[in-house]
Amino acid sequence: MSTPTLTSPDTKPSATSDKTLRGPRWALLRIHRTALRAALAFVVLAAAVTGFLRWAASAFPMKEIGCSRGGPCSETFLGFASAETLLTEYMKNGSTAVLLLPLLVGAFIAGPVVGRELESGLHRLAWTQSVSPARWLASKLAVAATLAVAGTLALMGIFRLGVSGLLGQSDLHWPDRGVYEALGPALVAYVLLAVAVGALIGLLVRRTLLAMSITGVVTGAVLLVLGNVRWNLIPSLTVTGPRTSEPFGGMQVPVDSFMTDIGEQNAAGERFDLHRCVPDQISTGFCPTDLKATNWYVDFHPYSHFWYVQLIETGIVLALTAAATYAAFRVLRRSTA
Repeated sequence: MSTPTLTSPDTKPSATSDKTLRGPRWALLRIHRTALRAALAFVVLAAAVTGFLRWAASAFPMKEIGCSRGGPCSETFLGFASAETLLTEYMKNGSTAVLLLPLLVGAFIAGPVVGRELESGLHRLAWTQSVSPARWLASKLAVAATLAVAGTLALMGIFRLGVSGLLGQSDLHWPDRGVYEALGPALVAYVLLAVAVGALIGLLVRRTLLAMSITGVVTGAVLLVLGNVRWNLIPSLTVTGPRTSEPFGGMQVPVDSFMTDIGEQNAAGERFDLHRCVPDQISTGFCPTDLKATNWYVDFHPYSHFWYVQLIETGIVLALTAAATYAAFRVLRRSTA
């Protein structure tokens, strides 16, 4: 007669724990596999189109032959003057699409990932399978953040490939909206913020469409506010020059700089706009008493400020992300207490 094998009490819970750690993450990937495949297809398509246009821009440069001054060119590339022109337009549209990425990520997390599951009651099934509410939420956030960051980094790499050699052209300057976000770590921080805000709003609202709408508004508001104040995070540089017949007094500003203000000032250094400050408005207090302009001035940010602003803005957004994540777990704890 064989002796029954005794199992240590610690063995079974360990195996169950390992399985539990994999369970919620695997279930999340299975449930949303269609959306994930669509996102992967989009990244692959964007890489293919960008790579093709980069190749075409070098293989078919703009041709002056057949182009009359002020008239159309007899040779075009898909209706554009050249492949480089088409690439530029494509990347300008791509920079706009970059701004929508955090909104889309946040709406997806708030709705299909969290809000729909709470609305339908599917979360109770996971909680009865030896998965605590905190572990359930942590698994969703971990998977969503990992996939969102991976996709964002891939799109950033594709964007950098596309704008290589084009920065400085129309609507493709480094401080422009969309271009700025896609060239630095700020976009990754915004995507992580979208994940945290989406989870928080989904837990609070527990309605799919409403949670998606509110998350889009909140994430868009953060993007808008920080986008408007980012160039005030560090002081700008200023150059002045005499108000002579030479334009702007011969002031020397680096070519790739971002000018934030330009105007005139009097001998006391007071700045004013001659078109708005006329002698009749001196008494209003908005204009100096001496309206005689002696110097030009220009406030600007050199390209070296780009990384300082990126790092400061990224730190602010990550702090908001940590706060939203903490709030999400607090809301979950209170709702399950």
